[in-house]
Amino acid sequence: MDHWIERIAKELKEWNVEKHVIASGTSISGSIHIGNSCDVFIANAVGKKLRELGAESETIWIADDHDPLRKVPFPLPESYDEYLGMPYSNIPCPDGCCSSFVEHFEKPLFDVLDDFGIELTPKSGFQMYKDGLYDDYIRTSLENSEKIREIFNKFREHPLASDWLPYNPICEKCGRVNTTFAYDFDGDIVKYRCDCGFDGEMDIKSGNGKLTWRVEWAARWKIFSVTCEPFGKDHAASGGSYDVSKIISKEIFNYDAPYPVAYEWITLDGDAMSKSQGVFFTPKQWLAIGPAESLNYFIFRSKPMKHKDFSPKMVFLDLIDQFDKVEKVYFDEEEAPSEKEDKKFKKIYEISKINKKSTYCNDLDNKSDLNNENINNNENINENTNNNGNIPFRPPYRFIVVAYQIVGNDLEKIFEILKKNSQLSKSFKEKEFSNLNNVDLENFQNRVNNVINWLDIYGPKFVKFQVMKKIPRVEIPDNQKSFLNDLASLLESKDFNDATQLHDEMYEVIHKHDLKPQKAFQAIYKLILGQKQGPKAASFLLSLDKDFLIKRLRFEE
Repeated sequence: MDHWIERIAKELKEWNVEKHVIASGTSISGSIHIGNSCDVFIANAVGKKLRELGAESETIWIADDHDPLRKVPFPLPESYDEYLGMPYSNIPCPDGCCSSFVEHFEKPLFDVLDDFGIELTPKSGFQMYKDGLYDDYIRTSLENSEKIREIFNKFREHPLASDWLPYNPICEKCGRVNTTFAYDFDGDIVKYRCDCGFDGEMDIKSGNGKLTWRVEWAARWKIFSVTCEPFGKDHAASGGSYDVSKIISKEIFNYDAPYPVAYEWITLDGDAMSKSQGVFFTPKQWLAIGPAESLNYFIFRSKPMKHKDFSPKMVFLDLIDQFDKVEKVYFDEEEAPSEKEDKKFKKIYEISKINKKSTYCNDLDNKSDLNNENINNNENINENTNNNGNIPFRPPYRFIVVAYQIVGNDLEKIFEILKKNSQLSKSFKEKEFSNLNNVDLENFQNRVNNVINWLDIYGPKFVKFQVMKKIPRVEIPDNQKSFLNDLASLLESKDFNDATQLHDEMYEVIHKHDLKPQKAFQAIYKLILGQKQGPKAASFLLSLDKDFLIKRLRFEE
């Protein structure tokens, strides 16, 4: 049973080419998020698998940075609408922190490529035009403009004008590229008119213009000898960009279109991601709350055209639980539900794992900055996250949510709570904290820091609590006080090392006092947390200092 990435790589390996070039591309119209960077993740995975199969492969990423700005991206001010229609390459950096608008929005992606184990060669569409890489293709396109119009018109309800040319100059007067109409050419000189009222001429060698998208896409396939390219489902629609560019590539540029890998868009809490509306989630934001491999898992656990909805809220814990299970199955720490699932899990993890640097996401002084991409990952360790083939030490995320709120960012105390509650996997359950090596400690701290960030930014109110240092002023009826006193005696008389055993014996005490479980648990939470709800009672009580707990249940300071 091959994973779909493996199947694509095997098919490509049969092609008669010296080297495979796997292309990806992103429009630099704002923040690069986990939706429009799927190109990069899929292309990287295909290239990696090809190399594992013994084929030569290079992954490239092309910044579509010569495209026009169509909407002002979040969080830029409305005043940026003065740049609408202008190429991204000609727009200044919004914060003055980078050399340009393009660098400002590219940098957050480039900053995390190593964290995700992504190896690619970046290219700039703007620079390609300036360096003349497109010049011959522009000439060929202009000379074959009538044939290109015919190809376009096969897929259009309303045909293009008879003098339409597949090239858009940048207006010399207003600086816009999406308001110009090229209607004639003489050699390398293109005549155009602009909606701003200007009529002018443009030398294609200046780089101050661009091929229309579907022609440009076909041209760059040949320029880089692209053999495979992932792209969003909009390009894959019948009669869409790929269908048209495929014909142009073959009939105009005499080049066979690359192997297509279409993928479904990723939604965020059910909504389409939008750079202009600020509805997006970036790879850098992901690293703040989860390991890099978990984003790979999210992308590669299902087929590319299957709908994927992401939420960093409560359901994120379910995703991390699923990722952890797959990781444990891969390292034979846990059994899969069936032999079929075992093979499936191991294939998914094989594609998702990263043999590069692990991410050390330090706790942040200002967690709210994460929403604005100002994420400070203060240290990257250089050791392999797989720890010489062993499973990374990533204790249950959901349980650390509770443990951290009890003892704070103290790894040794959190470890003691995990051990007491039987939350350590097979390779670690017999270990003491002092037995953990440096890589284990780094992975452990990463997970705790991920939890801290998740709690501060996305954790819902009902999962948050604080152990009260003093007995809170709460009303607790006498029958509940009697139950709490007997619970204290039970805990004093035995050393519980299993939450299930404590849970069962606690219920015996509840029944003895003829209490409804809800009322009994509320009494516990009110006395310890000052609120009516909290984490699962047995595990929670087992995680607290025993002397503190017994005194509190007896209303002793």
